[in-house]
Amino acid sequence: MTDTTGLVADTICRTVELGVTITGAAIAEDLTWIECRPVEHDSACPSCGQPGRLRDHVERVLTDLPVVGHPTRLRVRLPRFTCTDDGCEVTIFRQRIDRVAAPKATTTRRCSHWILQRLAIDKMSVAAIARALSLGWNTVNALAVSLARELVFDHPGHLDGVRYLGVDEHKWKHRRGQGDPDFVTVIVDLTPVIDGTGPARLLDMVSGRTAAALTSWFEKRDANFRRRVQVVSMDGFAGYHTAAAQALPTARTVMDPFHVVHLAAEKLTVCRQRIQQDTLGHRGRSGDPLYGIRRILLTRTDLLTDKQTAKLDAALAADAHAAIEATAWCYQDLIAAYGNPDRRAGKLTMFKCLKRIRTGLPKGLEELAQLGRSLWKRRHEILAYFDTRISNGPVEAINGRLEHLRGIALGFRNLDHYIVRSLIHSGQLQERINAL
Repeated sequence: MTDTTGLVADTICRTVELGVTITGAAIAEDLTWIECRPVEHDSACPSCGQPGRLRDHVERVLTDLPVVGHPTRLRVRLPRFTCTDDGCEVTIFRQRIDRVAAPKATTTRRCSHWILQRLAIDKMSVAAIARALSLGWNTVNALAVSLARELVFDHPGHLDGVRYLGVDEHKWKHRRGQGDPDFVTVIVDLTPVIDGTGPARLLDMVSGRTAAALTSWFEKRDANFRRRVQVVSMDGFAGYHTAAAQALPTARTVMDPFHVVHLAAEKLTVCRQRIQQDTLGHRGRSGDPLYGIRRILLTRTDLLTDKQTAKLDAALAADAHAAIEATAWCYQDLIAAYGNPDRRAGKLTMFKCLKRIRTGLPKGLEELAQLGRSLWKRRHEILAYFDTRISNGPVEAINGRLEHLRGIALGFRNLDHYIVRSLIHSGQLQERINAL
């Protein structure tokens, strides 16, 4: 190429920013081959720093950004030198091009960044990116995993300022027999929500939904992080509570209000179904009184219409339905306690409700008795909500976004890939990725 042609080619392909200049080009099937060499000649030995003596040249092939929609390969011609220092351990070395690519890498640095930007900004699939670069799926995925984890876990401020955590389980696949557990533990930073500075941030996902999985994640974090965490919000799973109590002894655990109310709703439904069988001998059918109020029972009292209230009162008037009425009363009391704008009054209402149903209930209230025993064991975490007002709502919102992501992708089979895509999707990494 002439100097003018080479300058135009360098400008179009932006090879100048890599520190190389184009010396030739060719087309082979679907690939565009670009021959280039370093702009600057550096003969310094990487070990002793002494200038070396030119020995020969070698070629290093790197995948670069697509040119006009076609996959591109750079064939970089590198000088190789012999070290002139007899005492140096290095005998032969080639010129380093760390600005172009990392040592032993097969792609340029900008190509690796481009892969992550396409995943995050354009929501491209790994398969589409692999086709654009004419690389294998595993190669592209490994690059994305590595770079995303560098952005997340190697970033010095990744865990700075984290004081409130949310923990929940998440089912990432619905097909068994693929090696990895079906569930993962989702760890979310709730601090921005509590401080009013932004949305919740996905910190990490850990394979499995056990106390050991969460404990291991906490133990891998430094002591300053563990001391800084003040509150951990979670569902009713005892394993998460055990892990938080062991790894974060100074932090306060909070049982999420949704899960408390949901547990009560489940017991109310089971009670209704049992009474339905005892009184009519079959499952609920259209026209059955208890079947007709199945949704009304789970609705907050002050949201019911007059017609719904009358229907509910008529169905519960029968003596045989007294157990349902008592369980429904407890269910509504729990909701009222959480809805009380006065924290102290709400906490007192909740404590009285838990105390009334913990023991000594009449026979026939089996479901309410089970609920009382379960909630009384976790009373400290339940009552802690009224002091902190921290819930797992933002965590459930991120779980919903992950469900949407999995649906768009028609499912995932590789857990590492799923974790990376989840971090990109909900880890608040957009600014860092855009800065690449």
